[in-house]
Amino acid sequence: MIRILVADDEHLIRDAIARLLDLEDDFEVVGQAATGDEALARALRLRPDVALLDLQMPAPDGIEVARRLAAELPDCRSIIVTSHGRPGYLKSALAAGVRGFLPKTVSARTLAQVVRKVAGGGRHVDPELAAEAISAGDSPLTPREADVLALARDGAPVDEIARRLSLSPGTVRNYLAAAIAKLGVANRHEAARVAAEHGWI
Repeated sequence: MIRILVADDEHLIRDAIARLLDLEDDFEVVGQAATGDEALARALRLRPDVALLDLQMPAPDGIEVARRLAAELPDCRSIIVTSHGRPGYLKSALAAGVRGFLPKTVSARTLAQVVRKVAGGGRHVDPELAAEAISAGDSPLTPREADVLALARDGAPVDEIARRLSLSPGTVRNYLAAAIAKLGVANRHEAARVAAEHGWI
């Protein structure tokens, strides 16, 4: 039996995925989680073979959960299932040790096939997402510029960004200016939007 943990903050989706997987003779859904913290705690307690993770769960997100599972529970293989299949997310997920990356639009049959493949030691990336990731190229932003833009996207003022990242307001303004220049936009709000659309933040 392939033992599976399903983590998604949307109860209806999580329950539907779990029920679909339970219909397979060789699958057993051993647990469900609504947040990243719950997913980590339950994975460490239940020790599933596969963790099926939503990308944008309440903190930590699916990619960070996968990263921690790769370090703390290496026998558990992670699959990201998401409605936000942007190129930057795919690259971050693969770097974190994710073995599968799928949009939520896949069929139940495809999902089951991917779970089996990943449980057996293979990898699977949705072909369309892979093609988009290749064409989008790498992020031009440094990690710090991405951190600053991510907070700017949420509407945080410069002083708050500085406080949250333990930087001076002047340094935050410099990072924002650099990101705006690299992305060829007029202001930090546009920079945050462009970066988010490409999955760079």
